[in-house]
Amino acid sequence: MERIVQFTGPRQVEVATVAAQDLPPGHLRVRTRYSGISAGTELTAYRGTNPYLTRTWDPDVRLFRDDVAGIAYPVAGWGYSEVGEVTEVSPELAGTPALPVVGDLVWGIWGHRSEGVVPAARMTGHTLPAGLDPLAGAFARVGAIAYNAILAADLHLGEDVAVFGQGVIGLLTTRLAALSGARVTAVDAIDARLAAARAHGAAHTVNARDGRVAETLREYTEGRGADVAIEISGAHPALHDAIRSVVPGGRVVASGFYQGDGTGLRLGDEFHHNRVQLVCSQIGGVPAQLSHRWSVERLQATFLRLVRDGLVDPRTLVSHTVPAARAADAYTLLDERPAEALQVVLEF
Repeated sequence: MERIVQFTGPRQVEVATVAAQDLPPGHLRVRTRYSGISAGTELTAYRGTNPYLTRTWDPDVRLFRDDVAGIAYPVAGWGYSEVGEVTEVSPELAGTPALPVVGDLVWGIWGHRSEGVVPAARMTGHTLPAGLDPLAGAFARVGAIAYNAILAADLHLGEDVAVFGQGVIGLLTTRLAALSGARVTAVDAIDARLAAARAHGAAHTVNARDGRVAETLREYTEGRGADVAIEISGAHPALHDAIRSVVPGGRVVASGFYQGDGTGLRLGDEFHHNRVQLVCSQIGGVPAQLSHRWSVERLQATFLRLVRDGLVDPRTLVSHTVPAARAADAYTLLDERPAEALQVVLEF
């Protein structure tokens, strides 16, 4: 039998038991070890604010349609940061180059479930690097999200970058920006996260609750403001502060998942008068100007290589490892007491 974590309604979680799937041709079976919970996108489904609950994304015209919901409760097996052991490979795949074999530890996306049946095409090249802690492998996707924001920011050695939001992805963004040679100012409303940002390479920190984020950033940058700001929290007021914080003609990378109307975002103010560039970073693709040499697969693999080489250690971000049977407690923690948690990982 297989266990699947599912949302049966807003803020309602259960761990369902279902019969194991047969293995179809062209697939692998993976027994899950760890599955990381996203405190951003995933919590929107948990809370009932995800746009797919009321609208449908039309991939052909690339527009949302209001006539029907894209998903409905129960929402089963959400999750995109998994690590596990290959237990079965469809026989016709034997000997396929770069494909994991039985016994290999692999990373990928198959959701919060005790075992995944995954198309082989999605697992080619996904064997965990030798010697890498499996727990670190659960960060391949979230690390790629942070890496994508760095590429979109087009950072240069010695530039000033402000990173808004110091949750898991924000802290990884801070670390990658520092590795890129930028001087990082980390912004968040939780002091413990700002302390973590300093440990991940931030030169300066600003508590967003002081109400003077843009002014403080100018004090740190000889009056100029940040060359680039990366907004990772998904909060409209933070995006507004990011826009206020950059130099004239500066770039703001919106990498958060924003919900509802843009309350707190005033585009007639600094955005208009300082001619700010606003670009979106979303893990469905890489910046268009880099698409000839970068891909989402390369982002993930490169991030894991940085982890293997000791340049990034995402394991320090794991605040809680929770047995899958207690998944409801994990979501309650992230929803109600976010200051107490960073990366929460379900263990199967």
